[in-house]
Amino acid sequence: MAEFLKKYKAFIYGLVIQRIIVVVLLYFHFIYIDNTALLSNTLSFIFSWLIISLPIHYYSFLKQHKATSLKLLILIVFFLAIIINDMNSKIIDNPVTFVGLAGVGLSFFSIIAPSYFKKHALIVLGFYVLALGYFYYIRVHTNVNNYFQQEKEIKIILTAPFFVLLLIWYYQQWKWLKTTESKKAKAELSLLKSQINPHFFFNTLNNLYGLIIEKSEDAPNVVLKLSEIMRYTIYMGKEDIIPLKDEIEYLKNYIDLHKIRYQKRVDISFNHEGQAEYKIAPLLFIIPLENAFKHGVERLTEDAYIHINIKTDNNLICFDIENNFEARESQTPGIGLNNLKQRLKLLYPNKHQMKIDITDSIYKLQLKIEMT
Repeated sequence: MAEFLKKYKAFIYGLVIQRIIVVVLLYFHFIYIDNTALLSNTLSFIFSWLIISLPIHYYSFLKQHKATSLKLLILIVFFLAIIINDMNSKIIDNPVTFVGLAGVGLSFFSIIAPSYFKKHALIVLGFYVLALGYFYYIRVHTNVNNYFQQEKEIKIILTAPFFVLLLIWYYQQWKWLKTTESKKAKAELSLLKSQINPHFFFNTLNNLYGLIIEKSEDAPNVVLKLSEIMRYTIYMGKEDIIPLKDEIEYLKNYIDLHKIRYQKRVDISFNHEGQAEYKIAPLLFIIPLENAFKHGVERLTEDAYIHINIKTDNNLICFDIENNFEARESQTPGIGLNNLKQRLKLLYPNKHQMKIDITDSIYKLQLKIEMT
């Protein structure tokens, strides 16, 4: 709600300014408001509110486009001239005023959204030719009593297209904005995925290189595990969502690959339950696991451990990982963890919680993701 108000604060400013102007004009008896004319008052309020608010909302745009700003300024002066003329004429529902207001509204659209207005211009202008013709016939060529019997209907007919155009235009702007944001999010997500994969494979290939130099018998098994991991990352990593059980199998392969490397005893436990039919975005859990090996197991000479738990319950996936590390080892977030935070923000906005606790030489990460 706060973000929405911040984005459209110009309309709040416009409302305040509009009310101040009305109060001042009433105080000096420049205008008179008939409290019984509810429809006219409502339409006048909305129209004047938009006329004041929209230039504020598009101030930065208008500042860069001086020609457009000048046109709108002339339009506002013309609008004020119509209002002043209407007040001085003392003619109820002055026909000249209605034509002028319709012209101001249509001119406004032609200035701020020329391509949009051009697309609908023929229909709108044709409608107003007929509507204003009907209005003139009733208002000028028949008696006043006949006009007042149809007053509300005529005002609705004359003002409805303006508000319909406005609503459709705002809907199209909103739709365009959402599409743009979606494309941007996908582009950022693709970039983040591309940052994850090279980082992981760089470390793994270095490990494999060391085993080959040592002519270790474990090298072929490492190649096989690496092949499975690469297949998953390249093919499954492109998917938006994958079965949770596949992600778990991927983590197990990663753990097995590291176990082959170590000559020392490492306590690694991986508990997972309740996978069922849950699906999740790929490559989310590998970064905390990779960090646990990089900053914990590889730096410790003894008593190294990594404990991992994955649980699912009531459309909630809970991932916990705990490892120990050398006390002098820095545990500030790196590129991988920052990428994970960014991916979660893009993939599961307001539907995830990540908590990191560092106590003495123990590192704990808890991640909860709400499924929909």
